[in-house]
Amino acid sequence: MTGAGHFSTADGDVGLLSPVSASPLVAALTGDRAVLGAILAVEAGWAAVLEKAGLAPAGSAAVVVSAADARRYDVADIARRAQGGGNPVIPLLADLRKNVQALDSAGIGATTAVHTSLTSQDVLDTALMLVARHTVQAVLGDLKRTAAALAALAEQHAETLCVGRSLTQHSLPFTFGLRAAQWFHGVAAAGRHLESLELPVQFGGAAGTLAAGTALTSGTVSTPFTLADRLATQLGLAAAPAPWHTNRLAVTSLGNALASVLDACGKIAADVLFLSRPEVAELAEPVAAGRGVSSAMPHKQNPVLSVLVRSAALQAPGLAAQLHVAAANFNDERPDGAWHSEWPALRQLLALSLGAAGQIGELVEGLRTYPDAMRRNLDLAGPLVLAEGVAAAVAPLLKDADGQEGGRSGKQQLQTLVDRTLEVPAAEQGATYRRLLREAVPANLLPDDKLAELLDPANYLGQASTISGRILAAFPDFAGRDNSFLKTTSSAHIDANGANHG
Repeated sequence: MTGAGHFSTADGDVGLLSPVSASPLVAALTGDRAVLGAILAVEAGWAAVLEKAGLAPAGSAAVVVSAADARRYDVADIARRAQGGGNPVIPLLADLRKNVQALDSAGIGATTAVHTSLTSQDVLDTALMLVARHTVQAVLGDLKRTAAALAALAEQHAETLCVGRSLTQHSLPFTFGLRAAQWFHGVAAAGRHLESLELPVQFGGAAGTLAAGTALTSGTVSTPFTLADRLATQLGLAAAPAPWHTNRLAVTSLGNALASVLDACGKIAADVLFLSRPEVAELAEPVAAGRGVSSAMPHKQNPVLSVLVRSAALQAPGLAAQLHVAAANFNDERPDGAWHSEWPALRQLLALSLGAAGQIGELVEGLRTYPDAMRRNLDLAGPLVLAEGVAAAVAPLLKDADGQEGGRSGKQQLQTLVDRTLEVPAAEQGATYRRLLREAVPANLLPDDKLAELLDPANYLGQASTISGRILAAFPDFAGRDNSFLKTTSSAHIDANGANHG
C-alpha cells in the first residue's frame, strides 16, 4: 500500500492487529499459502491413490505432483475468483488442470487423475485437517517444552512459601511449587487431549453417497472406502468410517481442544500479569531487547508475553462457539453458509494456539521468580491466614459459659478474636492476633512452642507437596524427565482416599 486508498496484492493480512500470531511459523502453517498447499497436497495424494489402484493412467500422479507446486499459483487471484463458486477449490482446480495438461508432455491423459469422483468439500475438509495436523504437531512441541519447564519450577519451588488467594483475597499458605504444578496440570491435560484427537480424511462425493466413487471403482477390486483409506494413509490422517459432510464432530472437537490449550495458557498469563505487578512483584517475565517497551513511559517494562497470550485466550471461546453454531446449522446433505463460516474460525483458532503456545513457552522458560517477595506477601497477610487451622486445633480447648468444652461456642469465641483483630491496622494484626490467642487459651493447654507451631505457615500446607507429585506423575510424557521430586513425595504410602501414611 502506497497511500490511503492505494493497495497492492502484497498487502495481505500479516498479523498487524494480532501480534500474538504474527510469526513466520504461524504464517507458514496456517496462512493462505499453507491452505493452498494443503488443497494441492490432497489433489496430488488422490491422484497417487487412483494411479496405484489402476484407476488413472500410469505416470499421471507424477505429473499432478509437479503441477501441484504451490509456487505456481497466485493465492490472491484464486481468493478473488473463489467468490464465483463460494470456495477456493473450484478456481484452484481450474488452474491445476491447466498446469497438469501443460506438463503432460507424453499425452497420457493425466488430467483424468485430478479430482475424479471428489467434491469441493471432500478436498477442503481434508485440506483443513491436513493444515490442522501440521499445526497441532507444532503446538504440541511448544506445549511439551512449556510443561517440562513448569515441572522443573514445581520441583525447584516445592517448599517455596507464598500466599494463596481466593476471590482476590489472601486465603491460606501455599507454595509456588504447587502453583507451577497446577499450571503444568492445565497445559499437560490440554496437550494430551489435543494429542489424542483423530483428524479424519473427508470423502463422500457430491451428496455424500459415494455415487461417483462407486461408478469409478465398478468392476475393480477397489471400493470408494478403500480409496479413502489409502488417501488417509498417504496424507497421514485418520481413516473415516463414513463421509462426515454434515456431522462436524471432527471440527468441533478440534476447536474445543484448541480452546482448552488457550484456556491453560491464559490461566498462566493471567496469574503472571497479577504476580508481576510492582506492588506484588513475585514474578517477572524474561527480559529481551525491545520487549515490554512503552511509547510514552521509558521506565515501564510491560509483561507483553502474558498480554499477548491472554489476548489469544480471550478470543478462543467465541471462535470455538462459532464452530458449534455452524455445526448446528449444517442443513441438508451439503450446507449453505454454515460450512463456509467454519473456515476462518478454525484457521484463527489454529493460528492463535500456535502463536500463544510459542509465547507461553518463552515466558515459562525464562520466568523470573522472587521467593523473598512471595514470603513478604505471605507475612503481610499475617497469622490470620492460619485461622482455619487454628480453629481446628484451639476450638476444642476453649470452654463455653457452662464449662462444657469445644463445640460451636469455641468457634464463636475464635471468630470474635478474628473480628477484633480485623479492627486494628493491617500492620498490627499479626501481633494482635497472637496476643488475643495467648490470652484466650491457657499456656498449660497450649504451650508457647505449640502456639508458635500453629502460627507457622510452613506447618499448614496440607498435602501441597504430594499433590504436586501426583500431578507430575499423571503426565510423565509432558514432565520431560523421571521426576526425583515425585519419587520423594511418593515415598510415603498414599492410600485410595489420598491419606498420607508416611
